[in-house]
Amino acid sequence: MKKDDIGTNAGLVWRTLFYKGNKATFNELLQDTGLNAIDLSSAIGWLAREDKVEFFYENNEEFIDVYRDSYF
Repeated sequence: MKKDDIGTNAGLVWRTLFYKGNKATFNELLQDTGLNAIDLSSAIGWLAREDKVEFFYENNEEFIDVYRDSYF
């Protein structure tokens, strides 16, 4: 895997979350993006490092969502 591929996959994951308009689990993202687990994990790591996604738990399940900053 090349670094450029990770960035491309990160864009795919971000767009998937953004246009879905809702949070997603890791397994949902696997299905929605068509990426394998390693590529998806790398992409999520890239986005997390750039503060583009946030992680949270609901009902003992972990979710990922686009980080939406609000100034008001």
